[in-house]
Parts: sequence; C-alpha cells; structure tokens
Amino acid sequence: MRVDVIGAGIGGLSAALSLLSAGFDVHVHERAAALSETGAGIQISPNASRVLHGLGLAGALAGPAVRPLAFHQRRWQDGRTLQRAPLGEPIEARFGFPYYHLHRADLLAVLAAAIPAERIHLGRRLTGITEERDRVRARFADGSVTESEVLVGADGIHSRVRAELFGAEDARFTGCVAYRGLVPADRVSDLGIEVTTQVWLGPGRHFVHYFVSGQRMLNFVAVIERDAWTHESWTDRGDPADVLAAYRGWHPQVREIVEAADETYIWALFDRAPLARWSRGRVTLLGDACHAMLPFMAQGAAQAVEDGATLAGCLAAGRADPAGALLRYQDLRRERTARVQAMSAANKTRFHLPDGPAQRDRDAQLAAGSTGWSFDAMAWLYEHRA
Repeated sequence: MRVDVIGAGIGGLSAALSLLSAGFDVHVHERAAALSETGAGIQISPNASRVLHGLGLAGALAGPAVRPLAFHQRRWQDGRTLQRAPLGEPIEARFGFPYYHLHRADLLAVLAAAIPAERIHLGRRLTGITEERDRVRARFADGSVTESEVLVGADGIHSRVRAELFGAEDARFTGCVAYRGLVPADRVSDLGIEVTTQVWLGPGRHFVHYFVSGQRMLNFVAVIERDAWTHESWTDRGDPADVLAAYRGWHPQVREIVEAADETYIWALFDRAPLARWSRGRVTLLGDACHAMLPFMAQGAAQAVEDGATLAGCLAAGRADPAGALLRYQDLRRERTARVQAMSAANKTRFHLPDGPAQRDRDAQLAAGSTGWSFDAMAWLYEHRA
C-alpha cells in the first residue's frame, strides 16, 4: 500500500518512519526546498521516546539529546523554587524510556537520516487533492501528480490538506507570543545553570530554558501575553532588547541569558479547537494539522509522534479497509489529544497569574506537590503505548 505524507516536519517524518517500519510504501512531500528547523528546542517525554526507540533511533539520539535532571519551576522575581520534580534516571526507571531535550533541527536530522533519501521529495507545494474510490490523487505546484491508497496531512497548523477536507478556517491567536533564542553554553557558564527544565512563572508571562545539542547550547523561550497579532509573517526576527524590556525586574539569571543571545525569533502562538473529524475516506490528518496546541505541556511534537505510531498500527491491522482504519486511528487519538490541548491552555492561566491571592494559592499547591506534576498524576501521559 502506498501512503503519501504531506509535510516533512517532525510529525511527518516520524509518521513516515513508523509507516515504513510497518511495511508501507511511503513518500513524503515537503513544500520547502530543504529540510530545516528554525533554531528552537523541543522536549520529548517518555511517551514519545518509547516510539523513537522502537524505531531504532536510540543510538542516533544519544549524541545530540540532553537528559534533564529535573523539572524546576521558579518565582519570577527572586528565583525561589516553587516546585522541583525529578526527571533523569527516576523518570526512566518509572516509565521505561528517557525524557529528552533536543534542538529541533537535531531531531529532524535524526529522523530524515533514517528514511531513504529517495522517499523524501522537496519543493513540493500541495495545490489540491482528489479522492476516488480506491485512491487519492495529490497535485503539486511544480506540476507533479502522485497517486496513493492513503494520504496523510502532516502539514502543520495552516494545513492545506485540512482545508481541502473540511474547508479553510483561521487558527485562533491565543493572546501569547514567544521569543525563542539559542545561547552558546560557554557564554553563560558563570551562571552555573543546572541541566534541568527551568520554568520561571510571573505576571502575564513566563520564561523557560534548558540545554540542547549535547549541552553545547542553551535554549530559551520567553512567552509574553499580547492583545493582538498583526504581522503577516509566521515567524519574525525579534530583538533581544524587547525581551529585556518585557522582563524588567525579573531575576538576574533570566536577564543575563537574554543578554547573551545574538538574536531571537518571535512566534505568535496559535491553536485550534478540537476537531470532530480528522479523516474522510482515504485522507487523514496528523499533528498540528488536527490538534494544534499551546506549548505549555511540552507535548506538541510528542503527540504528533504518537499519532504516527497509532496511524501505522491501525493501517497495518486494517489493510483491507483503509478508510475504516483511518476512522479507527481518529477515534483512538481524538480524546487523548483534546485532553492535552485543554491542559496546555489551562497552564497559560496558571503560569501567568498576577501576584496576589490566586498566585499565592498556586504556589502553595506547587510546594505541596498537588498540581498534577507527580509521576502518578502524569502516568496517563507518559505510560501511553501509542
């Protein structure tokens, strides 16, 4: 069975690898002329590293991946610890697989290297799809046409496949923008930063940082509430000076990390309401194309990796009825991804509480370990076998 995957991001490539491992004839079509990811970090929790290890990627991940020791939430002004939860060896012992920090480009390169080069087609911008009784025809801007038994839209939050299936619909601006940057680790060595995920919580904003690329780089994300987004570009170069202005009065460590950056990129954070349907006939969606979410659970990529594994399993079990297999895939994934979407959105409010009674109550809950970040509370997420 031939499967065409539209989009060669982390979701598309991991799905392609899962499908190849299940014996399908897979081809990936990417609109860009080269595989690339703008500099940013990514977190891969055990529910996704279980899939990646199962695909034989443990050795390739060992070099670039960083295994953080803990998840550390801190107060914006004085750096006081609000909560510290173990990761590292304890999380691997509990769930069987590691928690990783990676540069997105490093993960993309690992995935791409595992797929035969002739199966990845660059410079292919989808212009339309036509469904027939037993196949799907995809048309591209370069004039090429492909035919497959199944087509998967892994083409992101602005998915053309989604628009073809269910009509065009704008994504929702969530009221947040994110400045992302990378700093060579030696520039901030004097700060003695631990190998942890550090999340600084403050009024109307938060700040996250962790090491990537074998601890050679420190990745940071500064998330700031904003009323509107008027830029036409999906990503723009940001100015570190704007970040410093937004974090005036914050702990010196936060400000020194930003000051060490040569440049930042600014992302507007969008999401979508959960879809009632992901699939129609022999066409389905995957990752941000069907469940775009805020990054406040660090689960966007992990859920896309899970999607690909579940999709491959459903198609392998339902080769005689591909359309039925896609409906089963959709039904297996919708409730879980919607739950992660909702929790990610709720964290926006929790992370950004203004100083006052609600903030003090949140901090007391964090100190008591009653906010849902214990291993037992996260077992539904991390133990999942996609």
